Amino acid sequence: MLTRVVVAPSGFKESLSAEAAADAIAAGVHRVLPDAGIDRIPLVDGGEGTAAALAAATGGRLVARSATGPVGRPVDTHWALLGPRDTAVVEMAAVAGLSLVPQALRDPGATTTYGVGELIRAALDTGVRRVLVGCGDSGTSDGGAGALQALGARLLDADGRELPPGGRELTRLSRVDPGGLDPRLREVELLVACNPYNVLCGERGVARVYGPQKGATPSQVEQLSAALENWAAVLTRDLAGTAADLRQGPGTGASGGLGAGLAALGARLLPRFDVLLGHLDLDARLARADLVVTAEGALDRQTPRGKVPAEVARRAKLHGRPVLALAGTLGEGAAEVPGVDAYSGILPAPMALAEAMARASELLTDATERALLMILLGARLPVRAQASAAGLPALVR
Repeated sequence: MLTRVVVAPSGFKESLSAEAAADAIAAGVHRVLPDAGIDRIPLVDGGEGTAAALAAATGGRLVARSATGPVGRPVDTHWALLGPRDTAVVEMAAVAGLSLVPQALRDPGATTTYGVGELIRAALDTGVRRVLVGCGDSGTSDGGAGALQALGARLLDADGRELPPGGRELTRLSRVDPGGLDPRLREVELLVACNPYNVLCGERGVARVYGPQKGATPSQVEQLSAALENWAAVLTRDLAGTAADLRQGPGTGASGGLGAGLAALGARLLPRFDVLLGHLDLDARLARADLVVTAEGALDRQTPRGKVPAEVARRAKLHGRPVLALAGTLGEGAAEVPGVDAYSGILPAPMALAEAMARASELLTDATERALLMILLGARLPVRAQASAAGLPALVR
């Protein structure tokens, strides 16, 4: 009945990469269905692992280098040169991601995207015609200010002094001087793969939605919100080529507002899955599945707003395929993700977060095994029993 299973998870933030999650799920499938064909499709959303995944999918390569990390210290990082060598991928998480911010330094008002700009310049040095910036898993909320500074813009206060790094400093921003911007930016296509639901300002602005996850206190959230409002206003005024709505435009809040900063330079902000998944032939592979298993760190009301399980489920349903979703945590709205036929948390019992993260691979494998055993049990129930079980979802069709 289940001879071909597609395993298409995202990573579990700060715990499992998408590749590790796919391997863990595949191991659980094999325990129950040792003869099943498993198609592993680790999915990237612009965050951690994006550059490596796209390099592998296109026959490209990773380019290692050192750059400025989110707390201002050098980090070993990379960008990708895709085949046929005319497109670069800059993964912001690899140089300004949350995993690079030590717990004791998690202050999103102080972290910077300066290293993102350094990687873009490194890519420009190779003569590429297109630069794709993947947004996700960020540890910053500076609106992309650091990236613009690395690319040559000067951010000045009322006295004409250059602003130091950090989103909170943008409350003092008086003027953006674009005169020193790298002229090669005008000669390349700059694309940003982002979540279109993320906006820079307002009640659903990035400071309020994601600031607390990055360590911001309630007062810091309000400070950052005001700083990013000022950032959007000054950018719109001083960069004459800016036609986008930097406050509320789709994707402007991506990666702590990096989307807005790059949009001010003329970048196109594109829905991340439209940009990234075309390299993986995902739709054709889903169409051949008997069952699709997806996963992410959390399944909740945010999942339909541009998260991997929702996108996988949406595409799988175009081909009438059943979808099982696994998650590290289940929150409000977990039962309401369109296209997901069944879902399960991976924790068998309450445990400390540190232990759950350390054992994530083992827990994901075990949870996959349990879920598949339940699916197979349901498939063996008599049709009459299934029909009388009001409210039970049909897990296998």
